[in-house]
Amino acid sequence: MAPPPDAVAPAPAPVTGADPLIPRVARIRTRRRETGDVFTIDIEPDGPGGGVFAAGQFNMLTAFGVGEVPISLSGDPGDPSRLIHTIRDVGAVTAALGRLKKGGLIGLRGPFGRGWPMEAAAGRDVVLVAGGVALAPLRPALYRLLAERERYGNVTLLYGARSPDDILYRRELEKLRRRFDVDIEVTVDHAGSAWHGHVGVVTTLIPRAAIEPSNTVAFICGPEVMTRFTIMALREAGVADDAIHIAMERNMKCAAGFCGRCQFGGDFVCRDGPVFPYARVRPILHLKEI
Repeated sequence: MAPPPDAVAPAPAPVTGADPLIPRVARIRTRRRETGDVFTIDIEPDGPGGGVFAAGQFNMLTAFGVGEVPISLSGDPGDPSRLIHTIRDVGAVTAALGRLKKGGLIGLRGPFGRGWPMEAAAGRDVVLVAGGVALAPLRPALYRLLAERERYGNVTLLYGARSPDDILYRRELEKLRRRFDVDIEVTVDHAGSAWHGHVGVVTTLIPRAAIEPSNTVAFICGPEVMTRFTIMALREAGVADDAIHIAMERNMKCAAGFCGRCQFGGDFVCRDGPVFPYARVRPILHLKEI
């Protein structure tokens, strides 16, 4: 029997024998610039099993002497030889990570958390909605969907960026749009005359998606305001609350459910998330004091 639509993906354990609170030393294999403030690093897995993760999980990355940050894995779950992280330069730690070159050393803990419910989505249409750099945490789910394409119905990616220059993985998206088994729709908030695509917030793409609401599972990742409006649009389109899944990243620090900084009601985002069924968090999602 297939798992219920509100199931969450099991969390693979961190590397065998590793203390989840102690960073392992890892080496950067490659680094490339994605947009003006976003870069991607490819980290060498540290030993057997070091590159195994589930779509939607995250690692804790340490810039030695500066600090540690949670970063979603953004590579292919089917390729355990690579640990890919796409990072936006928004603070001291991410800036320090961005200054590291090929061969540089970083601290690595993880993977942590529960990911996208790939098994629960089998046999159903899947719509992925992402905003800005939040396409990165959804990318592994898209890889998994395409690798096992026959297991799913229609697959649709709706992606919104601030401007054409801020579109993440642009060449990859252009390549995917030439496929006949996935629908890719991209919109930007504002653009010049050289842009011939859609202009508007990402929720305006939902009516254009080829989905059957009663048989659809939705994965959402983006800023909280985008997430709220996307949930509203999907519900108006007829998608059930228990078929909507959202990724959250709130105040994660220890990543093991010990420090309590990311507590969200009765859950800890780092341990019980970062992916949650909307139906589970709906009662408190919009409360500012939580």
